Amino acid sequence: MCGIIGYTGVEPAAPILLEGLERLEYRGYDSAGLAFSGGLRVRAAGRLENLRRAMAQFSEEAQTCCCGIGHTRWATHGAPTEQNAHPHRSARGGYTVAHNGIIENYEALRARLQGEGVEFSTQTDTEVIAQLLEFHDTSDPLATMRVVLSQLEGSYALAVLYDKLPDQIWCARYRSQLLACVSGQGALLASDAAALLPHCRSLYRLEDGEMGLLRREGISFFDGCGREIRKGASPVARHVSAASKEGYEHFMRKEMDEQAAAVRLTLEPLLRGDTLDLGGAEAPLQCAHEIDRVLFLGCGSAWHVGMAGRAVAEELAGIPAAAELASEFRHQSVTVNRNTLVVVISQSGETADTLMALRLAKQAGARTLGVVNVECSSIALECGSVLYTKAGLEVAVATTKAYSAQLAAVYAIAARLGQLRGRLGTQELREFCHALAALPSQIEETMRLASPVALAWAEEMHHKEHAYFIGRSIDYAAALEGSLKLKEISYIHAEAYAAGELKHGAISLIEPGTPVVAVCMRPKVAAKTRANMEEARARGAHVYCVTSDPSVTARRRVLLPAAHPLLCASLSVLPLQLLAYHCARLRGCDIDKPRSLAKSVTVE
Repeated sequence: MCGIIGYTGVEPAAPILLEGLERLEYRGYDSAGLAFSGGLRVRAAGRLENLRRAMAQFSEEAQTCCCGIGHTRWATHGAPTEQNAHPHRSARGGYTVAHNGIIENYEALRARLQGEGVEFSTQTDTEVIAQLLEFHDTSDPLATMRVVLSQLEGSYALAVLYDKLPDQIWCARYRSQLLACVSGQGALLASDAAALLPHCRSLYRLEDGEMGLLRREGISFFDGCGREIRKGASPVARHVSAASKEGYEHFMRKEMDEQAAAVRLTLEPLLRGDTLDLGGAEAPLQCAHEIDRVLFLGCGSAWHVGMAGRAVAEELAGIPAAAELASEFRHQSVTVNRNTLVVVISQSGETADTLMALRLAKQAGARTLGVVNVECSSIALECGSVLYTKAGLEVAVATTKAYSAQLAAVYAIAARLGQLRGRLGTQELREFCHALAALPSQIEETMRLASPVALAWAEEMHHKEHAYFIGRSIDYAAALEGSLKLKEISYIHAEAYAAGELKHGAISLIEPGTPVVAVCMRPKVAAKTRANMEEARARGAHVYCVTSDPSVTARRRVLLPAAHPLLCASLSVLPLQLLAYHCARLRGCDIDKPRSLAKSVTVE
């Protein structure tokens, strides 16, 4: 969460910073602010357009200053107000700071500074950093930064202006991504490559504990001891450039229509006719007979991908598998070892809890394989191997095409593991590969069939305040994702249950007219799910069903193409995405930027 941009050079900084913040706004849009060398600062609560309006009325000095930093905020400490918006200034104005991350010991640091007479003006943890810099100022910002950083606990990506040395930006990183680049007009830093791509074709990546100094003529880097270090720049993929709605009302609706293409692009490099080749991602699968367990780690939608992956891996590879929330795994006793394959799933590659869980798994000696959409991201760089999804830039906060691409990648991993372990025979592998190759066309057909049905469902459901989703096995994974989509963009309270668990308590919540959405795609468990649908219907529920079986009856039904039983989650999720979208639209919600959510969850 939160986005940082910084620029120093020969051009006015404000337009460059505002353009960068626009590309970063998906990371946070509670408030935004700019600060320039010399102490000039402008901030605004709410969306970026509020900051643009405030900036237009600001002084000519701010409009023409050639060095500055910017920030778009997802609030963690303190309400999303102008006062709490970044960048923050120290009490006497010597330092200005923009910060991603969380300072976990800020209360103790704040109390200590207040005991020394330092006055605070915000509720944020970030102001502590600015005040510490001023309190420990030695007139040597590198030495001052080292003193202050040694006192911080938590995570941070920092951009710092020092009034005594205008036209310079200091920066530092620990457990929060920070990138930098040099262009013909100066030097830039940002928390995301998307903000830097208009200015460069290669990026420098700060590692944990490193610091940087940006000047208009270039960038210097330092280790935690203050020694200058040499860093190489890495080329970046161009697909993360600015996106356009291309006539769509919302990015989310456009990205739903791009799912077939995302799945096709993800699978094309992996399918070799009747077999699979994962390329550079093969390494952790070598000596596959030694692997005795597969663990999928992720958060939110990525965890739901893991839930589907667990079922597919168990069936195709004949191996115990589990899906765990990365945010929980990292606080449990680690049970993985060198014979465990840990599949780490993250769209951004910067999900903080997932990154920490990955590091724990690596420390325990596990084989790690990342499923990531962003090259040169933290998880991609730290995983033993990476299978990149090819979803391109996803702008809407609620994931659709990245989720579908992750599912495709996980299917391929499970099948390849099954092949290497001798569990998946030649004919079975051929059939599965052909089913994978057919998946993009089936996604296109499903979107065509489901679109009018989902709108009709939404017209009935959008005024409801509660909804329940049920399914079994892989269908349960799809139900979880459908429930999440509905709640995160329409704000309808939704819960998903393994269908067999409905009668173990949750059924008491069902009243006449309560929507119950059943996913009934997998033939192996269809009869059981149909019985659960009848239990809900008997209590007056309005039952809606996603199925490929024409014999299944429900108050509302969408009949989808018949897919391979292990790939059905890729189709059943599509009408659920559309249902959430139409409910949110009918309720007048901000679909691409739902309240309190950000695209990249970089805090714990």
